[in-house]
Amino acid sequence: MACASSYLSPFPSIDQPTRASATRSTIFSSKLKLRGIEQTFVARLASLNSNQSLKLKSSRESPGPTQELTSHRLESIGEIENGDDVFNEMKHRFLSFKRHTYLENLERFQNLATAQAPKFMVIACADSRVCPSKILGFEPGEAFMIRNVANLVPPYENGPTETNAALEFAVNSLEVEKILVIGHSCCGGIRALMDMEEEVDSSSLIKSWVIVGKNAKLRAKATASKLSFDQQCRNCEKESINCSLLNLLTYPWIKERVEKGMLSIHGGYYDFVNCTFEKWTLDCKGISTNEKSGRCLVKDRVFWG
Repeated sequence: MACASSYLSPFPSIDQPTRASATRSTIFSSKLKLRGIEQTFVARLASLNSNQSLKLKSSRESPGPTQELTSHRLESIGEIENGDDVFNEMKHRFLSFKRHTYLENLERFQNLATAQAPKFMVIACADSRVCPSKILGFEPGEAFMIRNVANLVPPYENGPTETNAALEFAVNSLEVEKILVIGHSCCGGIRALMDMEEEVDSSSLIKSWVIVGKNAKLRAKATASKLSFDQQCRNCEKESINCSLLNLLTYPWIKERVEKGMLSIHGGYYDFVNCTFEKWTLDCKGISTNEKSGRCLVKDRVFWG
């Protein structure tokens, strides 16, 4: 059931989000086989054990007490010291993907080779810890994505950028049905915005870009003026998402499709410290009022985690 429209406050104590139902539902049209995922996991562990000291049973039973494990997690690329080994690891991951994902879903990937018809356009941060495909389970062909510093959407009048070029293609050519802007905790781009002086250093490409979120910074400073700088940054992380949602409506071809009910606009916030996710929908009734006031009215706010 949709919640009543309200201004989205970044503070849970002011406006607690409704927890989503624990019942899982499939939101995408296709899903990879669990068997392929399990085989990938087994193959990955086996490849790490070149000395044959670890024998992994194919069952779901926990490792026996005689198995000596030096680590209970998979080795990441960042932990590999030798540069050549990094690409060797990538090679193994690719071949594992081909064997257990691509070949087991060959018909689907062959169809994707001829055309794409994603339902989602996702705008997320370039932060390496924020991977929409990983945290939200997007499969190839399900979401057209653009990632930039601080997941910002500049207004239409700012001129061309790679972000609005991607938006134009996704909305006008692919005709996506949903746009999702995803922000996240501990965002370095937002922190740079909050730490900026009034005068922008033109030699800094980062500062010249994050100034797009200036209105979010002003609102965060005003709302959280008595809080710590870290709390102000967290406030701004959510305010910037809402500013981007409103900026989307400055694009005439987006606004037209929203008014016709062909496109919906959503915000999301991934807290990777606690592994939680908030999602809300822009309430597009009275769009012109929202644009003038700079206040973002939202509905269907839910909390996962």
